[in-house]
Amino acid sequence: MTFMEHLNELRTRVTRSAAAILVGAGVAFAFREPLFELLASPYNDVIGPGEKLVFLNPTGAFALFMKLALWGGLILASPVVIYQLWRFIAPALTDRERKYLIPASGVLALLFVGGVSAGYWSLDRGLSFLLDFGGDQIDPVIEAQNYMTFAMRFLLAFGAAFEFPVFLFGAAVINVVDSKKLREGRRWAVLIIVIAAAVITPSGDPITLLLLSGPLYVLYELTILAVRFILRK
Repeated sequence: MTFMEHLNELRTRVTRSAAAILVGAGVAFAFREPLFELLASPYNDVIGPGEKLVFLNPTGAFALFMKLALWGGLILASPVVIYQLWRFIAPALTDRERKYLIPASGVLALLFVGGVSAGYWSLDRGLSFLLDFGGDQIDPVIEAQNYMTFAMRFLLAFGAAFEFPVFLFGAAVINVVDSKKLREGRRWAVLIIVIAAAVITPSGDPITLLLLSGPLYVLYELTILAVRFILRK
């Protein structure tokens, strides 16, 4: 393909991905109230069912639900986006690399869902630490859009962080690293995982840092086993 043909192919893939996100956003908007209740549940567990989130300007509720719809659309459309990415890069790969790409796409989706689930389980724990930090001197009054932005960033941070084993395995497929190098680099891996977790989590509190760093190190060890046994086979 020529350079312009590559650009046209990229435009096609991006357009289809954007269309899938818009369709997903429409579906998420139709179910905006259950989605809102799902994300607000950790807040209610920490604050109490009698305390409601507030919005501070006339357009606050509308802007909030539009943001929720876009976030939900991105989640729902993620399999399509991953597929379009695969279709774009597959022609440039060797047969050996391409045979790993389809199962890797499935693992990417599963790890993302697993990361979001772990983030949802951790959300009320991190939130409890942050809100209790003010003690009895400060009462929290949380604006709805600020909380939802925090919650969505929190869940996406967990989902994105859980993807790193696939890219580490991909580096092993193209012979950048092997299981021996990964085993020897455990100390550096722990340091990098902790720093990355501190950077990507929106709260930055030690509870969330521990809840994210622990599973990431377990995934690192599982990646070493996968590189050692799957690639050797």
